[in-house]
Amino acid sequence: MSLEALDWAQIGELRGSELKGEIFSVIQQAASELQERQTDDPLVLAVVPRLAALIEEHDELEGFKEIYSALARSLGLWNYIDKKTADVRDLIVAEAATVPSFGFALHREQVSALNVLLAGRNLILSAPTSFGKSLLVDALLLDGRFRRVAIVLPTIALLDEFRRRLSERFSEKFDVLMHHSEKSERENVIFLGTQERLINREDLGVLDLVVVDEFYKLDPARKDDRSLTLNAAVYKLLARSKQFFFLGPNIDGVQISDGSRWRFEFLRTRFSTVAVDTYDLRGEADKEAKLKLEAYRPDNWPALIFASSPDKANKLAKQLVSSSEKVGAGVALASWMATNYGAKWDLSEAVAAGVGVHHGRIPRALASRFVKMFNERKMPILICTSTLIEGVNTAAKSVLIYDKSIARSNYDFFTFSNIKGRAGRLGQHHVGRVYLFHAPPDQADVDVAAPLFGDLDDAPDEFVVHIEDEDTTEVISDRIEELAERVGLLPSELKRFSSLGIEDVAALRDATEIALRNRAPIQWRGRPSYDQIKAICDVLCSVRQAREFGVFTPSQLTMYVTQLRSSATMRGFFSWHSSSYRGEPTNIDNVFKFLRACEYSLPEYFAVIELFVNKLDGSADYALFLAELPRWFRAEALKILEEQGVPIQISERFIQRGDTVGTLAQRLMSLAAVLDQRLTPLERSWIQDARPS
Repeated sequence: MSLEALDWAQIGELRGSELKGEIFSVIQQAASELQERQTDDPLVLAVVPRLAALIEEHDELEGFKEIYSALARSLGLWNYIDKKTADVRDLIVAEAATVPSFGFALHREQVSALNVLLAGRNLILSAPTSFGKSLLVDALLLDGRFRRVAIVLPTIALLDEFRRRLSERFSEKFDVLMHHSEKSERENVIFLGTQERLINREDLGVLDLVVVDEFYKLDPARKDDRSLTLNAAVYKLLARSKQFFFLGPNIDGVQISDGSRWRFEFLRTRFSTVAVDTYDLRGEADKEAKLKLEAYRPDNWPALIFASSPDKANKLAKQLVSSSEKVGAGVALASWMATNYGAKWDLSEAVAAGVGVHHGRIPRALASRFVKMFNERKMPILICTSTLIEGVNTAAKSVLIYDKSIARSNYDFFTFSNIKGRAGRLGQHHVGRVYLFHAPPDQADVDVAAPLFGDLDDAPDEFVVHIEDEDTTEVISDRIEELAERVGLLPSELKRFSSLGIEDVAALRDATEIALRNRAPIQWRGRPSYDQIKAICDVLCSVRQAREFGVFTPSQLTMYVTQLRSSATMRGFFSWHSSSYRGEPTNIDNVFKFLRACEYSLPEYFAVIELFVNKLDGSADYALFLAELPRWFRAEALKILEEQGVPIQISERFIQRGDTVGTLAQRLMSLAAVLDQRLTPLERSWIQDARPS
């Protein structure tokens, strides 16, 4: 019987000699087909994790570990070799592939990629989610030649995940920096950042290695509005780096122009370390009932449910828990949420019932807590949007793809593959499960066309303004000059604000000019009054919709900024929001969208308005306001610890005058360690798990 025809569920039901005979036949068939198929054929590779799951479940298969290890060696899944029972040949391979400092073995394709990088060559790696790409970064950092490294990551959640892992493994060797205020005290340093953070760092020096995770986001066709900023940041980093390593999933090719200065090897592999069972539920008449049935099956836990948008995820959470028994261990966290974010947030009830939500309108420290509880099965059901497929590691056994779109557009095969790839986890769930409630998209090859690697003369305006003199042509020079004249800014100023979009910057110039003509109070210095904040909000919202910032009108935006500034504590701010909120219950979390906007987009837009006020013969100095807004008008240490997974409602209770991030983090860790009664057991655990630094 061929591998395609195997019924693994039926095999799992067998017992005794009948099971042994079937397993022996399976191993024979896999060894035979290995000679005929490609070395990264998912069908053959999947035999190893499936056998691993069966051996763990059935004691009578203990005697198969040796030949199972031989099959794992032949397939290159060296990390599956059982060192206790393997024969000498297999054991030698496993030991040779083991990274001593970490105690785990790499698989064949990881070693191939590592060899390319250690030979000093640039590499772009396309591999499935379960490949173990992050482990390669860690293995490289063990090599003494990589002393100054920049790692570009798409989200702050992923930054913090990397921070915790790298700090734990390399704190004695490297300084790990995430924020501009942090300075390196050693020669060995790892700069972690999103594109927006790294593009403006001035202390990078000469880099030995640049790592770009989720590199497909370089392609503007992926409809990521941060794509061109990513291209600009990576362009800057590559210009000062000796080598680069790009990682991403399910990419078939990378387009590059003949004249590009960058050269690299492209490694595409289907090599996966887990198997996946797919269940087609398209024909279910009552999909909501079926979703609830499968989500609440303990043998599917931890279960990840994909929803199309934050609003859909919130509504789905409410529907799931409305008539279900409580599961998991979320009661204490739910009580904390109600106290610290306000009693009106329906998510508290869902968390108490064992259901979490992960999307862009969830506070970062809380979202990080949800993921940890999910991985530990303390919150066995997690509803997510596309935010969770961008690299954050989960230990999902099952993925239930309930929706077929992101926002209002159907996702493509590439996105579908990435969502599906979250099922299964090496060492925890050898066989993942995927439940499809809609037809999957048609399979299609995906090539990445990054302006960075293309003809620079044809690059988008927002990227062109970043091109350095050594790459500038007459065409590029003329384009930049024309843009500067049209927008009314110097080339350096265009570069500074290009992430907002050149057309929006031009529109803000016109709106600012109109406001000045109408004597709007946008000429101010220091700390603005309510009316002065309202004036710049009016200018901004004449160009961008207020909804982008988590509010409905310029007046509401003004009210929220003013209330944020005047609240003595963030807990007080959330209490005000909860008590005054009158909208749809499922939209109450838009306040977190507002807070995200305060971190980057609002200060950037307001800075453009300030710039044009001064260029149009006015006088303004928003510097103090723009410095305080990104940190929510709090001490910077509080905001940084929030990004590191410690809720600001905890840390603000213990901050002292003159605290740095380090001193406050150390105080919190010490208080948690001595079981200080001012911290609840939940809060102590939260601090210790976050490992702030």
